Amino acid sequence: MKLIETDVLVIGAGPAGSSTAKYAAQNGAKVILMDKKSEIGAPKRCAEGVSKEGLKKLGIEPSSRWVTKELSGVRLVSPNGTDVWLNDDQVKLPEAGYILERKVFDKFMAMDAARAGATIMIKTLARGMRKDSNGYIVSCENMGEDFEIKAKIVVGADGPESRVGRWGGLKTVVKPKNMESGIQFEMAGVEMEDPDCIEFYFGSVAPGGYAWIFPKGGDIANVGLGIVNTVTDKSAYQHLLEFVENCPATQNAQAVELNIGGDPVGGMLKDLVEDNVMIVGDAAGHVNPLTGGGIITALEAGKYAGEVAAEAIKEGDCSKKRLKEYEKICKEEIGDSFNKYFKTKEYMLSLSDEELDSIAEAFQDYEFEKISTSELVKLLIKVSPKALLKLGKLF
Repeated sequence: MKLIETDVLVIGAGPAGSSTAKYAAQNGAKVILMDKKSEIGAPKRCAEGVSKEGLKKLGIEPSSRWVTKELSGVRLVSPNGTDVWLNDDQVKLPEAGYILERKVFDKFMAMDAARAGATIMIKTLARGMRKDSNGYIVSCENMGEDFEIKAKIVVGADGPESRVGRWGGLKTVVKPKNMESGIQFEMAGVEMEDPDCIEFYFGSVAPGGYAWIFPKGGDIANVGLGIVNTVTDKSAYQHLLEFVENCPATQNAQAVELNIGGDPVGGMLKDLVEDNVMIVGDAAGHVNPLTGGGIITALEAGKYAGEVAAEAIKEGDCSKKRLKEYEKICKEEIGDSFNKYFKTKEYMLSLSDEELDSIAEAFQDYEFEKISTSELVKLLIKVSPKALLKLGKLF
C-alpha cells in the first residue's frame, strides 16, 4: 500500500485546521492538510459572524471576496419584544463586525496554508490510525484509493467530538447539556428594522441558546437558532419554523439554504494533547460558551498549534510533555475567559422569559458607552440581584 510521510498531518480544513497547517508550514514543518469534503467550506456550519478586532489581531486583511456585510451594531430582543440597540461605537461583541461567506472564506484560508507550503488533499477520508515508533500511521481513502500517511504529529481539526482525538487517546465526548443543536436558513426577503445590525432573540424561542438574524446584504440574511435538546421537547427545526413564522422580519422571507450542525458550548476541553496528537477548533472546544461563536478562536488556536508543532518537529520531541506548551497557551489566551462565559451561560439558562424581559427593560434605561461581552455581563450583575449571587465573584 502507498505510504506518504510528513511531519504534521492536519485532518479537517476548517478555519482551525487551515490556520494550524499555515503556521506549521511557515515555521518549517512539512505539512499535509486533508479534508473529507470535495469542497472546503461547504456546507457552512455557522452564522458566519466574526469580529473586526479578531481578524486584525491575526493579521487577516478583510477581502470583498468573502466579507458580505460590514455591521454597524447589535439588537438584543427579549421574549416580549423589548429591544436594546447598541451601535458599533459602543459594543465589541465577538460576532459584531463582519458577516462572512464561509464557503469562500474557508477556501481562502486553505489557500493561505497552501501558499505557506502545506500540501492540500481534498475528498480524502481518514479511516483510522495506529501508533508508530515515531508518530502515527493514518489509514486514508481518496476516490476509491486506499493509502497511508505516516506523521510525527497528527492534528485533529475534525469538529465536535473529534474522532482523531479519540483515536489518539483524548476524551472528546461532549455532555448532551453542553452540545447545542444549531440550525439555520439562509433567506431572501428578510425585512429587518436595520439591515446593518445583527439581531439576537432570547428566551423560550430557543431553549438553552438564542435565535439570530445575521444580515448578508440587501434582503438576504442567515436566520437560525441553537437549542439544548435536554431542555425542550421540540426539535431545533420545529423551533426554527416557529421563530420564522412569528418574527416580523422573516414572515415574508423564503429559505434558499438549510444548515444543521452541533455546537460544543461547554468550554475548552481539559486535555488537548497526547503523544504525537493535538486537537484544535471545535474538536478542542474552542467555542465561546456564551455566544456559540468560534471562528476567531479557531484561527487563534490554530496559530498556537501550528507554531508549537513546528518547534516540536525541529527539536525532535513530539511527546505530550512538549506539546503541552500549546495547551498552556490556549488555557491562558482562550480557556480562562471561556470558563467565565460558561458560568454566565448557565445563569442565563436559569432565567424565565419574564426575568429576561425585566433585564431588557433595565438595559433600555442604561446609557452605554464602550462595552464588551464581559462588560455586558457586569451590567447584567448590576441590574439583576440574582445575577449578583451567581456571577458576582467571576467578574
